[in-house]
Amino acid sequence: MRNEVVTIFGGTGFIGRHLVRRVAQTGATIRVVTRDPDRAGFLRPMGAVGQIALLPYAADEAGVKRLVDGSTGVVNLLGILFERRSGDFMAVHRDVPERIAQAAAATGVRRLVQMSAIGADPQGEALYAKSRGEGEAVVRAAFPKATIIRPSIVFGPGDGFFARFAQMSVMSPFLPLIDGGKTRFQPVYVGDVAEAIGRCVESDEHQGKTFELGGPEVRSFAELLRYILDTVNRRRLLLPLPSRIAAIQARFLEFLPTPPLTRDQLLMLKTDNVVSEGALTLRDLGIQPTPIEVIVPGCLAPFTRPRRQARPVA
Repeated sequence: MRNEVVTIFGGTGFIGRHLVRRVAQTGATIRVVTRDPDRAGFLRPMGAVGQIALLPYAADEAGVKRLVDGSTGVVNLLGILFERRSGDFMAVHRDVPERIAQAAAATGVRRLVQMSAIGADPQGEALYAKSRGEGEAVVRAAFPKATIIRPSIVFGPGDGFFARFAQMSVMSPFLPLIDGGKTRFQPVYVGDVAEAIGRCVESDEHQGKTFELGGPEVRSFAELLRYILDTVNRRRLLLPLPSRIAAIQARFLEFLPTPPLTRDQLLMLKTDNVVSEGALTLRDLGIQPTPIEVIVPGCLAPFTRPRRQARPVA
């Protein structure tokens, strides 16, 4: 990879920064496309001097072509979890990926990796799932050999799931269980996701394939909350909350700059977020999934209450 160029859209995000570090180890030159290069300087020390270039994002067709021209591999990690205005999901998850895929095909890019999500479905009820599904379709139409990556919820330092609920447990006497917390998840370590993408962008072997990434265990939402509470050593009430009641709250929470819950997310909770039977997985890429017990306790240390030491018996 030392003579190759990899362009990463969304390289400053949670998964992106791990991927930049992973690809830098191969010696490839990395272009990180970001809306604010001045705030992405923390990425440069992940590689050798001059190895990581920070480029301003250009949304027009010609601008995207300039960004990917000369690249051996392109990775699109751009994604959002909620809309600030109507149409944002389709713009970010369908329109931008289509533009990137078309530019990659036009400029002779060899490998394209598109980030999606488990549950992506063009016919999905939730706009998030629908936009992800449509994004996969337009990418494959423009660049048939694209590799699609669909992770379950991703955990690691700075994630938006474990740390979020651990922080809530510090401030709130209860944690909400939407419809009893029965929805199942398969949390996957961000380092494993970055490794999977890295292997796909550096080899032709995985072109045209779709991988669903999950960890070694499937747990319900309720089980994950109990695990978080046990890890941070806090006792909190797990309060069952019907989705119809949560939807009323979500309608108002959506006005916040970073809403903790949206009505679209409630729709997503109706479906399990686990690897499909027969899907290609981390193991098909030669990666052993990392259990949450190895990583999460360290990530939640800032929220963990010290455990009382048993007094010695005289």
